[in-house]
Amino acid sequence: MFHTLFSKLAITLIVLMLLIGVLWIQGMRHSAQLHQQEITQKLNYDLAMHIVAAEPLLKNKKINKASLDNLFKMLMVINPRVELYLLDTEGKILSYYAPDKKIIKSYINLKPIKDFVSGNTTYPFTGDDPKHENKQNIFSASAIKQNGKLQGYLYAILASERYENLAEMLDSSFILRNSAYGIISSLVLLMLFGLGVFTLLTRRIKILASLLQQFSKKQGQTSRYVPSSGSRDEIDQLGIHFNDMADRIEQQLRELTQNDQKRRELVANVSHDLRTPLATMQGYLETLKLKQNSLNNTERNEYLDIAIVHSQRLGQLVNELFELAKLDSIDTVLYSEPFSLTELMQDITQQFSLRAKEKNITLHTDFKNRSAWVHGDIAMIHRVLENLLENALRHTPENGTITLSFSPNGNQAVIKVADTGAGIPASELPHVFDRLYQVEKSRSIQGNSGLGLAIVKRIIELHGSSIKIESKQHKGTTFSFEMSLHSPA
Repeated sequence: MFHTLFSKLAITLIVLMLLIGVLWIQGMRHSAQLHQQEITQKLNYDLAMHIVAAEPLLKNKKINKASLDNLFKMLMVINPRVELYLLDTEGKILSYYAPDKKIIKSYINLKPIKDFVSGNTTYPFTGDDPKHENKQNIFSASAIKQNGKLQGYLYAILASERYENLAEMLDSSFILRNSAYGIISSLVLLMLFGLGVFTLLTRRIKILASLLQQFSKKQGQTSRYVPSSGSRDEIDQLGIHFNDMADRIEQQLRELTQNDQKRRELVANVSHDLRTPLATMQGYLETLKLKQNSLNNTERNEYLDIAIVHSQRLGQLVNELFELAKLDSIDTVLYSEPFSLTELMQDITQQFSLRAKEKNITLHTDFKNRSAWVHGDIAMIHRVLENLLENALRHTPENGTITLSFSPNGNQAVIKVADTGAGIPASELPHVFDRLYQVEKSRSIQGNSGLGLAIVKRIIELHGSSIKIESKQHKGTTFSFEMSLHSPA
């Protein structure tokens, strides 16, 4: 029952309203009591003074019994609720008039009485009540003097019996009762208004929770949160973030589905590419074993050469698969350091110059800045240039040209490998970096595993860059990527 946000807010509001109501009514009752005491004390402020002026209650610090008896009889007729106490100069009770004749104190604290007589009062002003140990009550007091000398004090407790039953009197008060009803009604209306506001606020949270539940269960097409047309509060911001999160997750799920499909195709292609050289090598070795007595040395060497070629191709494919798996691993570490790009490209050119010469292909370099240094993993960049040149040599015919170049572009060095080969059809360009993808598969050149460009792409991505390709059929292909230039300190 109390598991929802609305129920918790509603219970909190109800308890808070009840607490406010109780405190408000109690405060009103207390204020009414103080107000009544203030009025009573102001109306009877000079009561004790008039009594003292009318009757000489003390003479030579002795009680005038005749005057006192006459006073008590008069009070019994006029106001039997007033209590009178005749005090000496030390505050001792010499005589008193109280309806129930029960007092427990013999002394009264004179400080409130002296303050009252001097006019240093703030209403309601209270003093000791002799009928109670710690109770205070409103009073009227006057000094009793004879020939200018202080004889004692007259101390009058105002309507003590009445105030003992003040709670009952306030409960029966029409004004107080109607005020309490007004307060309760106001609190009920305020509570209903608060519940309505909570309903409006939690409605959007419920919608968002429902969307999250649908998204987690993936029941059909997942809806999106629609923000309110007014101001964008925290709930709307949460809904907008949910939409962004849902879009990203669905995009990632689509990518995972595509990657899974590619993985299946990769496994199928790897199985095919591994099986082909393995089956060929196995076939030639079995033939060599079966016909070892009937084959001459030339034929035997030819069979062995073919088996070795397929074994090398198989080994290259396995090595490239392991290399690509290593690059995809989260444990891949780049050993970045400054190195001379010119020296690296010259080394690569010398490495491939003999093979280019054998195919009658011109291999040259074009450096705009021969002293350029870049920041990166030199071994991985060496691998990138090797794979790009391998690819260019495979697809460039005789009398063709391969150009290895770089040029500065701000704080970046743009590295290019261009050839004058057959080019790549426009429909094939988006797939050339796919793993085990080979352009014109039916006419793929022996020894091409289809992983070289995938390795190139992954290495460039690890360096925080991307590789681009431009190609026109029968005119050639250009691969390019950027690296950060290193500025010597």
